Amino acid sequence: MEKMEHIIPERQAGERIDKVLSTLNEEWSRTQVQQWIKDGNVHVNGHKPKTNYKCTVNDRIGITIPEPEELDVVPEEMDLDIYYEDQDVLVVNKPKGMVVHPAAGHGTGTLVNGLMAHCKDLSGINGVMRPGIVHRIDKDTSGLLMVAKNDLAHESLVNQLMKKTVTRKYRAIVHGVISHDYGTIDAPIARDPKDRQSMTVVDNGKHAVTHFHVLDRFKDFTLVECQLETGRTHQIRVHMKYIGYPLAGDPKYGPRKTVDLGGQALHAGVLGFDHPRTGEYLEFEAPLPAYFQELIANLANNR
Repeated sequence: MEKMEHIIPERQAGERIDKVLSTLNEEWSRTQVQQWIKDGNVHVNGHKPKTNYKCTVNDRIGITIPEPEELDVVPEEMDLDIYYEDQDVLVVNKPKGMVVHPAAGHGTGTLVNGLMAHCKDLSGINGVMRPGIVHRIDKDTSGLLMVAKNDLAHESLVNQLMKKTVTRKYRAIVHGVISHDYGTIDAPIARDPKDRQSMTVVDNGKHAVTHFHVLDRFKDFTLVECQLETGRTHQIRVHMKYIGYPLAGDPKYGPRKTVDLGGQALHAGVLGFDHPRTGEYLEFEAPLPAYFQELIANLANNR
């Protein structure tokens, strides 16, 4: 089992322990942390806390991360679009419509099912259903993902995400014509208290920052490139809606009358990171999928 320790700084004093710990790793949900606390895997100054324990300055938090359970995901042969692969990492271009990892209602046909058939040596840090998955993109978002093939690689890539040194650039088509060329959205994101299936901007949410610049303007739409500084769930979709320019085709955060794409016009086109073993910076770029290029062409013809 992996063990970690965290000393509470002044800025985190008074916060619930489950909230504090969930901010240490973008892949740790509060629900997961709460379960670790209930299972006795978390100690505060040598004692077992409750999930609602309020932290104080210099509290010494010990975390024992459980060993992953034996994997029970069915490998499925798939024609994966692999951009890079070595003994440590793999970069894959996920198509629109594919779920990243198994979950309720999606036990098969996911990227993880395909990865399990492609290679047997995936990191187990993220648990039974998400082997090798360091970060993810939504089902209807296409583009590049990095996958860890061992625990050394996983820890390195997660640390790079936490330090905000990973390059993640997305192309998106949004409703409305953005008048300014560049912008930064710095607005915290959390679960929508009125709709637990959605995310929204709230004062007590997790820190979230998206940078964007305009690539082209059309009659009623704008093509933008968004660069993630943080990686919250649905971040680009929530942030662009928040400033009044929701993504085209987005069934959750867009207007009811939108472009019929079967999902949001969002593509993770550029991914860059330091190789976990060599330290060499690697960057990859995946071209826009055909449907995305066709939409741009149609919008350009109707300026």
